[in-house]
Amino acid sequence: KGDIQASQVKALRQEVSAILSVSKKDEEVVLVLESPGGAVSGYGLAASQLIRLKDSGLKLTVCVDQVAASGGYMMACIGDKIHAAPFSIIGSIGVLTQVPNIHRFLKRFDVDVDVLTAGKHKAPITLMGENTEAGKKKHVEDLNAIHQRFKALVSMHREELNIDDVSEGDFWLAEDAIKLKLVDKLETSDSYLQA
Repeated sequence: KGDIQASQVKALRQEVSAILSVSKKDEEVVLVLESPGGAVSGYGLAASQLIRLKDSGLKLTVCVDQVAASGGYMMACIGDKIHAAPFSIIGSIGVLTQVPNIHRFLKRFDVDVDVLTAGKHKAPITLMGENTEAGKKKHVEDLNAIHQRFKALVSMHREELNIDDVSEGDFWLAEDAIKLKLVDKLETSDSYLQA
């Protein structure tokens, strides 16, 4: 189960290391994943932990019963197979940032905020300083760079899907996601594990 901070990545690292210490090549790991996504660095690390499993010769099946969106899908796409319950939410291959800005509110009360940086692009947008069009443009460029890496990762692990059809931040119920090749089979984790 993931959260917006990817706070479970430390436990995942330990679990993967434990599995790798006792597993034999060609065994299968089943990961039951539930995550709406969140911090790109945390979910990127979580996906890298799953790559460790595959790099060691293990098969990885990812089961999604409720949601694998954004960073959650970044993890899911590493699997050799993705099984998803029909009404689970899949996809959201996109990048988002939200920064509230209270600059105008502070100006109304004649409060100045100085944002001092070393480096032209250190803080292109801020919470309290005045956000410029140039700063917003730079921030969007950074988001687009992350998005391109996200798309490349999905494309590498899900070669059969058309990345341009699924990478604008949309999400689907698994019943529709299977048609787009975002998942391989409609099935709950309980059904898969029981079988």
